[in-house]
Amino acid sequence: MKTNKEKHMERGNLSRRGFLQRSLAGLTVSAGLPLWFAREVLAQQEERVPRKGRRAAANDRVLIGAIGIGSPGGRNEQLMHDVLGLKRQIQYAAVCDVDGRHRDHAAAMLKQHGMNVQQYKDFRELLDRKDINAVLIATPDHWHTLVALEAMKRGKDVYCEKPLTLTIDEGKALVKMAQDKKTVFQVGSQQRSDARFRLACELVRNGRIGTIKTVETRIGDAPTSPPIPSVEPPKELDWDFWLGPTPKVDYMELKQGKETYTRCHYQFRWWYEYSGGKMTDWGAHHNDIAQWGLGMDGNGPVAVEAEGTPPPKTNNQYNCHAHFKVTYTYANGAKVVCADTQLPGAPDPKTTQITRKDGRERNVGHDNGILFVGEDGKWIFVNREIITASDKKLLDEPLSGDAQRLEVSNNHMGNFFDCLGTRKRPICDVEIGHRSVTVCHLGVIALRSGMKLKWNPKTERFEDEEANKWLSREMRAPWKIET
Repeated sequence: MKTNKEKHMERGNLSRRGFLQRSLAGLTVSAGLPLWFAREVLAQQEERVPRKGRRAAANDRVLIGAIGIGSPGGRNEQLMHDVLGLKRQIQYAAVCDVDGRHRDHAAAMLKQHGMNVQQYKDFRELLDRKDINAVLIATPDHWHTLVALEAMKRGKDVYCEKPLTLTIDEGKALVKMAQDKKTVFQVGSQQRSDARFRLACELVRNGRIGTIKTVETRIGDAPTSPPIPSVEPPKELDWDFWLGPTPKVDYMELKQGKETYTRCHYQFRWWYEYSGGKMTDWGAHHNDIAQWGLGMDGNGPVAVEAEGTPPPKTNNQYNCHAHFKVTYTYANGAKVVCADTQLPGAPDPKTTQITRKDGRERNVGHDNGILFVGEDGKWIFVNREIITASDKKLLDEPLSGDAQRLEVSNNHMGNFFDCLGTRKRPICDVEIGHRSVTVCHLGVIALRSGMKLKWNPKTERFEDEEANKWLSREMRAPWKIET
């Protein structure tokens, strides 16, 4: 006769077993992982399940501040939910944004989670707080470096959204400061914490498709806009502070149906003054995976050339290249081609059919993702929904016991907070983030200058001194980079 305790344990074991079986099915059916790799992922996740009965120590508690909240429902807000979803001893202490609407929304959302936060418009006032351990930076790109440098000077650890910087020289400054201050610094290129991308890179780096000839990074085209009129900025927005180190210009906004065209908030991505278009938007994700797959972390290409549709020359329309093809050459002969869509003559199909969790089938396009092309017609394609190959056996055969395996992270934000305790380098630390966005910046420079460029990844300079003028930008006073 079993005791109540034994019955309870048995029910728990059965419940846990059922959960693991459902999780395994989800990883193989929905995520498209081969069975052997899905089992590895589950085992890795099981190792991270906290032991019952462990009480959180007082010094486990982390106080954080969010700088740059963004519009309700956007990626910046999702970062805050990513933190809350960890269910750890993490407490938001403050939020900062130059738009009062965003501050109020974030404070109200966090209050629903039992957190009463202080609101700030000036990030420096938030950083002056000695009780805050770490900050999440999700400002527009032209602010990333200034905010991150000030945070590190004040001893804060940093999670910064991608793309890490607006220029290549900014990245050098961040790397130096992080090394000097021994900062835990995670860059938000979260595909490094997605099992599909890790599997693709492990297979490629272990020679599963032979020597890599070409990598296609397909990142989508950038939107265009009609002429946008100058208008008064919203009263809740400090427009001059939003512009910060960039040239002083009028606020612009145009609403047409459901579409809002502006220089500000989400649409800043399509202005070279504040970002790099799709090259530093999706490019910061997919070119990062190309670097990982090629084993080029801490390195980069040696040559770059580009072609694209010229953007408008007026000052009141989105001015990033909408359509483009950028070709990078690495010292080992591999080429990375970053384009707005699948290139003509690519060996992979235009779509792959998958089965959803509800059992229904649908087609996933290959117009966004990374294609690794090797020898003898072999290829592997991966994006955020699928991983597929020229032959299913390329995925289904497990790696050998002596294969090169990559660092494991199955939760990007969780990896950052793990490293706050261990003081280890995160999965996408500041140097990796800098080198990956450098690839993107090189492409933007080639597009904007029209030059064929020779790049030295060791010195991080061009052979052409005229091209080196693109490595940095003048900042509007009083803002400047100080390390």
